[in-house]
Amino acid sequence: MLAQLKLLIENVRAHQGFRRYFANTSWMFVEQILRMLVGLLVGIWVARFLGPAQFGVFSYAIAFAALFGSLAKLGLDSIVIRDLVRNAARLDLYLGTVFWLKLLGAMIMLAAMLLAIRLTSNDSTTNLYIFIIGSGTLFQSFEVIDFYFQSQVLSKFVSYCRLTQLLISSLLKLCFIFVEAELIWFVVVSLLDQVTLAVALYFAYRYRGTGASLWQFDFNTAKALLRESWPLVISGMVVMIYMRIDQIMIREMLGDEQVGLYSAAVRLSEGWYFVPVIITNSLFPSVVRAKEISLQLYHTRLQRLYTFVVWMAIVFALPMTFLSGWLVVLLYGEAFRAAGQVLTVHVWAGVFVALGVASSSWFVSENLQRLAFCRTLLGAVINVGLNLLLIPALGMLGAAVATIISQSMAAFFFDLFTRRTRGTFFMKLRTLGFSNLN
Repeated sequence: MLAQLKLLIENVRAHQGFRRYFANTSWMFVEQILRMLVGLLVGIWVARFLGPAQFGVFSYAIAFAALFGSLAKLGLDSIVIRDLVRNAARLDLYLGTVFWLKLLGAMIMLAAMLLAIRLTSNDSTTNLYIFIIGSGTLFQSFEVIDFYFQSQVLSKFVSYCRLTQLLISSLLKLCFIFVEAELIWFVVVSLLDQVTLAVALYFAYRYRGTGASLWQFDFNTAKALLRESWPLVISGMVVMIYMRIDQIMIREMLGDEQVGLYSAAVRLSEGWYFVPVIITNSLFPSVVRAKEISLQLYHTRLQRLYTFVVWMAIVFALPMTFLSGWLVVLLYGEAFRAAGQVLTVHVWAGVFVALGVASSSWFVSENLQRLAFCRTLLGAVINVGLNLLLIPALGMLGAAVATIISQSMAAFFFDLFTRRTRGTFFMKLRTLGFSNLN
């Protein structure tokens, strides 16, 4: 038995394809862990320095700019990676065309954002912060280099670039805290993050010596790409509304300090959300392969995936419920004490986020993308509606309640109302111990 296990391990280690993909995934995993840890720690330090009111302005500006970010991406990301894998011979045309399309998308995004700003009650300083942060999307055109590296299973180069950006960004923020700089300098760092990453990606691309140009543009290629990507643009906008609208609405209804407190709680609550994404991406291929063997094995593995991510979320949420007040004061300071109540409630949204992440892959494997969009749209509509009702009544705690309800409707209860998804609804229900339901 031990000899067979040893032989299996040696064969796996000797398999070049496995070693290549494992190394590629490892780089992405390590990068995300470091970004989460360093970003959270430096972000907490920045929040402590700025205080709830200024941190609220900063968080609001980031959320407002992000709300329009999907316009700049034009829904092209996954499509481009797919086509680069399939049509490596057309590398120049794809990279160049997508580069200019993303630059055009960033300009459209900035124009739309400037029009939307006029509908707010912001002062000129806050609007300036939003514009500075939003201007960073102009440099996201260089993301095409990231797509190229992904298509070639060379994500370590992207990880180098992102970790370089993280290091520079963190050092600048710490320096500004040390010299007690004004808020505008932390806003400028958000712009420099995009500039630094763009420069790093460009030099990494030149280092690889592919010779492919980023400056070509082909109208027919652009038209074909946009024909496929426009539904993803709409979907991306809905997702950003879903994720960011609560902070914007809190600021409009309650002011800067309240959105600062809420944002501090949300950062702690959402800090682990990348974990179910990595777990699902790692395990779901085995779920899909099981379908080729038998439906029973397919459903068994899917049930295990749901159960694993849900109970992982519960294990995270349960202690946070009782320790939230102490943890917030420990990390952020006494000025943020009120954020503890929000964290106590908001952390339970993670259960439905984990379910939503795991089931999103199931929707794709079953070719139910339209239903997936419908459930996201439902969640966004419910979220906005409940925020309008609950924020005036319960304050920022109302936004946390709205988040839980909207996430549960999108990731859980939506499946009950359509015939093709009802089976997965009962699978999700069984993760909570209702084993006799079917």
